[in-house]
Amino acid sequence: MCSPGGNPPGPAPAGDLPPEWDTDDERMAFLFSAFKQSREVNSTEWDSKMAFWVGLVLARGRRRGAVRTCLRELQNGFERRGSVPLGLGTVLRELLRRGKLQRESDFMASVDSSWISWGVGVFILKPLKWTLSSVLGDSKIPEEEEVLIYVELLQEKAEEVYRLYQNSVLSSHPVVALSELQSLCASVCPDERTFYLLLLQLQKEKRVTILEQNGEKIVKFARGLHAKVSPMNDVDIGVYQLMQSEQLLSQKVESLSQEAEKCKEDARSACRAGKKQLALRCLKSKRRTERRIEELHSKLDAVQGILDRIYASQTDQMVFNAYQAGVGALKLSMKDVTVERAENLVDQIQELCDTQDEVAQTLAGVGINGLAETDTEELEKELDSLLQDSTKEPVDVPPVPQKVLSPPISDAELEAELEKLTVCDGDVAQKAPAASSEPKTALGLSL
Repeated sequence: MCSPGGNPPGPAPAGDLPPEWDTDDERMAFLFSAFKQSREVNSTEWDSKMAFWVGLVLARGRRRGAVRTCLRELQNGFERRGSVPLGLGTVLRELLRRGKLQRESDFMASVDSSWISWGVGVFILKPLKWTLSSVLGDSKIPEEEEVLIYVELLQEKAEEVYRLYQNSVLSSHPVVALSELQSLCASVCPDERTFYLLLLQLQKEKRVTILEQNGEKIVKFARGLHAKVSPMNDVDIGVYQLMQSEQLLSQKVESLSQEAEKCKEDARSACRAGKKQLALRCLKSKRRTERRIEELHSKLDAVQGILDRIYASQTDQMVFNAYQAGVGALKLSMKDVTVERAENLVDQIQELCDTQDEVAQTLAGVGINGLAETDTEELEKELDSLLQDSTKEPVDVPPVPQKVLSPPISDAELEAELEKLTVCDGDVAQKAPAASSEPKTALGLSL
């Protein structure tokens, strides 16, 4: 029995199944029945049943996170009360037709034949199955054990592998050992076969290339999210070998340091036990080990210096390419611009500004009523003549009134009149003391 996802197949959890799975036996009996040979018999029922199983199959693959499946695994996963869906083969054929699923053999054949150079022992395919798949295509119902791939899930997981690499320390150089990459992607790839499928997908997208060097498989990644990987060259292999040498030297130095420390402890123990000769041998061994450590340190420094220079040269190359692109863009933007043309343009602008100033001064000299200066002089002459004529004519002045004004009223009369008004109105208020002291001023203001 196939187990594409690395886990033993089993029924789907109740939470991943639709509500009618346990409640509507009539509905489930219809869904578990086989499809009609022709959709034209009853297209509505055919489409309803197909939509139900298509959604369920795709959801199961995404929930399990496995990029591979097969008909047998799905039948076991959707078993209900001892029955399996009879139309799953037709559903898988429809998913193959829609491009949601793809046969594993077809996928590997579509990438590149170079997978044989690094995938021997992993992809073992029967020539007969490849022949049938290439002849019949997706019109054939998959066999129970034939492995199928969830296309979208494979693409998503391949992208996740690429992001894991970019965010790791391994991305300091585009070339990495296949074993190190597999350890990094253990959380994404449940088994080795899935890991190789994800690498094939990245290779199909031109984001990685794989090469076997001295019996070890190495992977080269593209630099940048949207860049295409370049073929692996001698520089990539040389840098990778230097990185491996640096790692081996570091491990050797660590091992010798532990050995030197052990010799030191042995010498102390021999001294305590009174074994002077043994203690001397241990110290001699310690000194030889320390000399080897110094030699390895010098070699390690040399290797690290070379790597630093290589990384610096790569950075310089990136800056050079950026400058080159900038120069090209600047040349295009300044293609029609010269000093002579710029000076000519400035002269034209100055000339236009002078013309604008002259026009503004001319417009400012025009009167509001639009009359010329000669017309203004004539108007002033006419005004002078009018003034001279006006001095000769008598001015109409209103006559002086001949009525004689009555004599002013005395203070005693005004006080008597005020007392009469107060009594008539029934006012009980007494007169103010200041009324008699300054009558003239108050009455004078009121008049």
